Amino acid sequence: MAKNISLKIDGKPCNCEASLTVLEACQKNGINIPTLCYLKDINKEAACSICLVEIKGAKNLARSCVTSVKEGMEIATNTPRVRNARKLNMELLLAGHPKDCLCCDRNQSCELRKLAFDMGISQVRFPKTIKTELPLDTTSVSLVRDPNKCILCGRCVSVCSGIQSVKAIDFSGRGKSSKVTTFFDSGLANSVCVNCGQCLLVCPTGAITEQGATDGVWQELADPKKFVVVEVAPAVRAAIGEEFGMPAGTLATAKMTQALRKLGFAKVFDTQFSADLTIMEEGYELIGRIKNKGKLPLITSCSPGWIKFAEHFFPGILGHVSSCKSPQQMFGAIAKTYYAEKYNLDPRNIVVVSIMPCTAKKFEAKRPEMKSAFAYWKDKLSLKESESFYDVDYVLTTREASRLIKEAGIDFINLAGEDFDAPLGVSTGAAVIFGATGGVMEAALRTAYEVLTGKNLEKVDFMELRGLTGIKVAEVDIDGLKVKVAVANSLSNARVLLDEVKAGRSPYVFIEIMTCPGGCIGGAGQPIPTDEAVRLKRIEAIYREDKNKALRKSHENPAVQALYKEFLIKPLGEKSHHLLHTHYTERKEVK
Repeated sequence: MAKNISLKIDGKPCNCEASLTVLEACQKNGINIPTLCYLKDINKEAACSICLVEIKGAKNLARSCVTSVKEGMEIATNTPRVRNARKLNMELLLAGHPKDCLCCDRNQSCELRKLAFDMGISQVRFPKTIKTELPLDTTSVSLVRDPNKCILCGRCVSVCSGIQSVKAIDFSGRGKSSKVTTFFDSGLANSVCVNCGQCLLVCPTGAITEQGATDGVWQELADPKKFVVVEVAPAVRAAIGEEFGMPAGTLATAKMTQALRKLGFAKVFDTQFSADLTIMEEGYELIGRIKNKGKLPLITSCSPGWIKFAEHFFPGILGHVSSCKSPQQMFGAIAKTYYAEKYNLDPRNIVVVSIMPCTAKKFEAKRPEMKSAFAYWKDKLSLKESESFYDVDYVLTTREASRLIKEAGIDFINLAGEDFDAPLGVSTGAAVIFGATGGVMEAALRTAYEVLTGKNLEKVDFMELRGLTGIKVAEVDIDGLKVKVAVANSLSNARVLLDEVKAGRSPYVFIEIMTCPGGCIGGAGQPIPTDEAVRLKRIEAIYREDKNKALRKSHENPAVQALYKEFLIKPLGEKSHHLLHTHYTERKEVK
C-alpha cells in the first residue's frame, strides 16, 4: 500500500502518495501546471523550465516534473515570482522560434502557441536568438523534420528510444549548437528510422510533420482522364470526427464516406475489404504452417513500421513473418487488376488514394516491390518500364484527409451519411478490429478456427486479446488443439517477443505485432492529441462497429468470396502469390 504524506498546495492542506512528483500531486488536486517537455511515464527531461513552482524554504524555484513531494512541503503554484519566471522562459523559447504560425501544419494543435496564449504572453521582449536557418530534413518519404521549430524538449528522442527502442534520433552539440538529429546528421531516410512517426505525435510544435500529399491528390481529382478511387483504413473512421470537433471515439463512417464522395472520388472503397482478404491469405498461411510443420511462430505483417524494424534489427527472423502484404497494398493490387478487368478500366488511368492512420504507410506504398499490378499487366498491355506504376499512388493521413474536406468547404458535421461502394467496400466485423491492438489476431482466429475444425465459432469475441497491455498472451483451444498466441503493441514490447524467437525459445504459434501503442488507432497520422484516454475511446468505437456488423468473420464476406470465385481461385493460389504476397529486405543489422 502506497504511503501517504501531508503537504500544502497554494495554502490548502492536501494528502497524496509519497511516490508522486510535485507536478503529479498538483494535478491530482485539480491544479494545472503548464508543461512542454513532460510526458507521463515517457519524458522527464526538465528541459523547458515552464513547470516551475515555489517551495517554501527553497532558494530557487523548482521544476515540478522532477521534484518529489515530501512530508510537510508547502508548494505555491501561482505567485508573481512563479508567473514571471514561467513567462520569462516561455519568451526565451519564442525568441528562437519561427513566426510562421498562420501557415504551420500545427497551427491548430501547437502546444507552444496555446501555452503562450494561456500564460498571457502578449509580446516577446528579446531579439531573435537564432540567426541562421537550419535546413529541413526531407529525406524521408514519410516525415519532414524542421529543426528551426524544435524547442529541444526531448519528447521525440524519448519516444523513439523508450517506446519504440529504435533510437533513430538523439541530441547532438552543446549550447547554441544543440539540436536533435540522426546519426552523423545523415537524415531520417539514411537512418534506422522505421517511419512510425510517434515522434511527430508527441512533438509539441511543428518540428516534425508528415510528408504532405494533398496537392498531388487535388491534381489527380481535377484530371478528367483519371479514375480516382479512395480506400479508408479501419482506424480512420474512429478518429476523423475529432478533426471537426466531434468527441474522441465518435464513429464517423457514413459522414466520412459521403464527404469523400463529395470531394470527387469516382469510388469510395473500404480497406476493411482487403483486411478481410488479408485474413483469408494469412489465416490459410497459418493453417498451412501448423499442418505442415512449417516455421513457427508466424508473425503478422500488416504494420509497415514493424516490418522495417524487423529488417533492421532482426533480419534473421524474417522467415517467421507472414508473406502477406498489408491490407493497403492488397487493395491497390486488386483495384488495378481484378476491379479494372471487371469494369473494363485501363489500369494506367486508375489512381488509388489511401487514407491511413499511419505515416509508415507512405513509405510502404513506395517500396519497389509494391508494383505487382504493373507486373500483371506488363505483357498483356505491352507496357514499358517507363510506364510502370505503384499499386497505391498516394497515401494521406487522417489529418490530411480532413484538410481536403475543409478546403472543399464540406459541412462534415451535418452530412447525412452514405455507404461505401461495392464490391471493394464490403467488409465484416473482423476487418474493423484491425484498427486496434489484438484485432488482427482476433480476426485471424475467428477464421482459422472454422477452417481448421469445420465447426461454427459461437463466441467470436476474444476478450483476452483486447486492451492496452504492452504484451498480451492467450491459449486458444481449437477443437482440442492448444494454440498459444501473443500480441505486442509498440516496438519495445515487440523486441521482447522477437528476442525469444531469435533465441529459438518462443512458445507461441502466432504473434501479432503493431508498431504504435494501441495499434493503428494510435498511429502518427491520427488527430492530435492522441493520448491513452483518446486511444481507449477510439478502440471502444472500433469494437462497437464490429458488434453492429451483420457478418463478423472474414471468410463470410460475400465480396471476398466472389473475388476468389471470379479471379483469385483460392487462398495462397498462383494469382494470390503474385498479387497479394511479398518479400522483405535484409537491411544492415543493428545490435
